[in-house]
Amino acid sequence: MSDIKTFRDHFLSVYQSAAADYVSQKAKDATTETTAEEADPLMEAVNEVAAVRANNGSEIPDTEEGIADIPKICASLGLRYLEALVSGDAARAARIEEQMTGGTCDPKWASTLTEYAKFFGVNGTRGKIPYVRAADVGSRTIPIAAGARIAVFGDWGTGAQPARRILSRIKDQKPDVVLHLGDIYYSGTPAECRTNFVDVVRSIFDDSMPVFTLAGNHDMYSGGLGYYDLARNLNAGNQAQNASFFCLRSSDSAWQILAMDTGLHDYSPISVTDALTFVEEDEQQWLEQRVAEFSGQTILVSHHQLFSAFSQIGKPRNDGSLLAYNPNLLQLLDRLKAKGKIAAWLWGHEHNLCIYQTYLGLERGRCIGHGAIPIFAEEKPYDVLKGIANPPALIDGTQLNVSDGAYEHGFAIVSLGQAGRLTKVEYFTESRSMHEEEF
Repeated sequence: MSDIKTFRDHFLSVYQSAAADYVSQKAKDATTETTAEEADPLMEAVNEVAAVRANNGSEIPDTEEGIADIPKICASLGLRYLEALVSGDAARAARIEEQMTGGTCDPKWASTLTEYAKFFGVNGTRGKIPYVRAADVGSRTIPIAAGARIAVFGDWGTGAQPARRILSRIKDQKPDVVLHLGDIYYSGTPAECRTNFVDVVRSIFDDSMPVFTLAGNHDMYSGGLGYYDLARNLNAGNQAQNASFFCLRSSDSAWQILAMDTGLHDYSPISVTDALTFVEEDEQQWLEQRVAEFSGQTILVSHHQLFSAFSQIGKPRNDGSLLAYNPNLLQLLDRLKAKGKIAAWLWGHEHNLCIYQTYLGLERGRCIGHGAIPIFAEEKPYDVLKGIANPPALIDGTQLNVSDGAYEHGFAIVSLGQAGRLTKVEYFTESRSMHEEEF
């Protein structure tokens, strides 16, 4: 697979999913190495076209200095074709399809895009996400062992070699539970959930390993169909994950992991940078009940961040400054703190490791989103975003290192305390244990 490049745009993400599926099928159908090699440049061109579109709303030229670049032509035609299909402009779609199939582009590229257009519904209107309501979940919690070791990692579902290496490194730590903080790329289609998540997980762990996954924004870009089918079938019996929010509770009632769904409302195809996600009200009440009824301590987990020093959250204020936090999620935190003991909040979404100092009344806010997406040194992910008012600060010495021009991938192991012992969290990269804490 080419380097993963992601965009907070459901249209571009589904476009990338179609291209990845096309390349995969071409590789399977290849009778010669040349045939397989011809498909990869299309994926690279698709990523380039998507990047240009995401940055300035235009497409790259079909030629460079008068010389035709076939992968870029096919990628650009494919983007316009998908737009025509989604907008319901059948005449324009037919004209573009003639250009694609009558020229140098493989007809299968057009047919793949036709299939992926179905994820947008009629005239581009997304179908209803099969979100499970709190009333259907009831008061059910999922039992885990006292003192369980829980592997936590986010933004991991690429299916690429870095993801496979991280999961092998996780296995070396002998976890009892595996918890993914969300995002299966590019748009969480059923095929991607299978090949980028289930197939990889089950190649490393057998069916006896409980595996849970949160709903990220990319998981919702294809309507959540792949995600909800995945979640329902990962585990059986009393460890089945029946919804996008859930509670893992230790058998000694000392600790619980409370998972919320912040992905449901980070979907808008317009102004995605400004998205200010939130949790459904009945789910918030369900989370409150789980904290109120529990005498032990709670660790919150979500896909989206409560706060950040490095990424935009919501629209700029009237003076042009940016909030460092999501006010919707801060309000939820306050509601939960009023019901019981909140020890930490772990999230993903940003493709980075951020171990923050105490901020907004949360003693431990942790971003663990460095599971598999490459972040390059020139991107400077630890530079505080210009305009953020009162940004949170990191604990000294906890930044990731750069290796071969890119920041390290990694995960965390949460070892729940029992019999009066503290819970220990250890943060790993592929090559080292880089930080640990107890609470």
